[in-house]
Amino acid sequence: MLIVTSDTIPGKKIVRVMGMVRGNTIRARNIGRDILAGLKSIVGGEITDYTKMVAESREQAIDRMIEAAEELGANAVVTQRFSTSSIMDNASELLAYGTAVVVEDDE
Repeated sequence: MLIVTSDTIPGKKIVRVMGMVRGNTIRARNIGRDILAGLKSIVGGEITDYTKMVAESREQAIDRMIEAAEELGANAVVTQRFSTSSIMDNASELLAYGTAVVVEDDE
């Protein structure tokens, strides 16, 4: 599955637009991580537990978006984007979305 953030894919032509696809996940923070993150914020630097959690969330959302595109018969997703929103005090949604298309090699 080709996934791009652009409207087109060099060397390919879009022959059919299948529609918007999306995949999401909602993750809650862990109180233990929050305490460690609070301590880390005092001295500065990367909060690796949160970095890992966001990376895992992003991959899961992309995987779910790919599944939705495959169900429509697409072989690519163009204009792929991410969006986040707060669901409650310690939980957030990460959404991956784009346009499922069928592409073929340019001749």
